[in-house]
Amino acid sequence: RPPTTPSGSSPKNANQDMTAFFITGTDTEIGKTFVTCTLLHAARARGLCALGMKPVAAGAEMVNGEFLNEDAARLRAAGSFDPGLALLNPYCLNSPIAPHIAAAEEGVKIEPGKIRQAFDALVAQTDVVFVEGVGGFRVPLGDDYDTADLARDMGLPVILVVGMRLGCINHALLSAEAIAARGLRLVGWVANQVDPAMLRFDENLDALVRRLPAPLLGVVRYQPDGDAAAAAAGLQPGLDAQLLDGASRATCVG
Repeated sequence: RPPTTPSGSSPKNANQDMTAFFITGTDTEIGKTFVTCTLLHAARARGLCALGMKPVAAGAEMVNGEFLNEDAARLRAAGSFDPGLALLNPYCLNSPIAPHIAAAEEGVKIEPGKIRQAFDALVAQTDVVFVEGVGGFRVPLGDDYDTADLARDMGLPVILVVGMRLGCINHALLSAEAIAARGLRLVGWVANQVDPAMLRFDENLDALVRRLPAPLLGVVRYQPDGDAAAAAAGLQPGLDAQLLDGASRATCVG
């Protein structure tokens, strides 16, 4: 019998197939973590063992004797079980500023190898891993390394979260071009309504559908209460049809 995690779920058998995606956004503060949590809930509703990962986070508080980033905490709560912060969030920087500046101030060098080791450990325990980047697609992590390099090195298909507000079309198209320039595959995008008062929402959505070179996985309407589990129903059909059709089902069902 596999070991039981604190949440009551069981990690998958390490020899089962795994699916993973890199989640990026058109900007910072466009609901990337919320959408990643929504993806986690949608995958779990499909009967999959699902975990989130935040390789690098900037901004943390001491909680129960450990530094905890709010985004990492939300991903931990939305996953099928708690794999431990060392795997879920290998680099937790204290200051809520650009991560390369925070890392330099704290004397931390962000090493891709450490991130890869944590990712591989998560892969061995689950069916699907959603790896959330930090900020937009090209956020510096060091002098000569950024989140685009990290996405390239991990080699994962990319899901783009588009923060639906004025200017999002330009931001989304530039992000899609940057993803393609790194040789990565944009497999889908999510429209996240971050501005409930956005004018011509449907017209902007249609423009993105016609221009982005990947399918729309779903629209997440403005959620004032931040209920990712409730929003998951809007992504379930897109995930099933486009991304998770071949994913294995393990014994881990949260």
